Amino acid sequence: MATFRVFNWEGSIQGPDGTPYAGGLFFLRLTIPSDYPFFPPKVKFTTKIYHPNINGSSGEISLGVLKEKWAPSLDIRKVLLNIILLLSCPDPDDPLEPDAATLYETDRKQYDKTATEWTRKYA
Repeated sequence: MATFRVFNWEGSIQGPDGTPYAGGLFFLRLTIPSDYPFFPPKVKFTTKIYHPNINGSSGEISLGVLKEKWAPSLDIRKVLLNIILLLSCPDPDDPLEPDAATLYETDRKQYDKTATEWTRKYA
C-alpha cells in the first residue's frame, strides 16, 4: 500500500483582537519537510504584513519554534498558535525588519498606525 503525504499546505489566521492586525485575514504557506516531525515546517506569510519579525517582501517568519526551539512534540496547531502569539507580542530583539522593530520600540503609536494601515490594505 502506498503512503500519501501532503507537503504543501495553505492556510489562514485571523489577526488577534486588541492588535493592529485585528480584523485582518492573513494567508500562510506551509511546507512540510519529508523528515517532519524531526524538522520544523517552513511557514511564510503570503499576505503582506508590517511586523518586526516577518519579512515584508518574502513573508519569512523569525520565530523560535520554526528554528532552534523546534521539538518533534510540536504540531502544526502549536506552530500556528505561536504565530498568532507573535502577532500579539512582537520580538524587536530578533527582527527581520529592523525599521519596524525600531519603530515598535521608539514610537508604538506610529507602529500601530502603520501596521493597522497595512492590515486594512492587504489583509
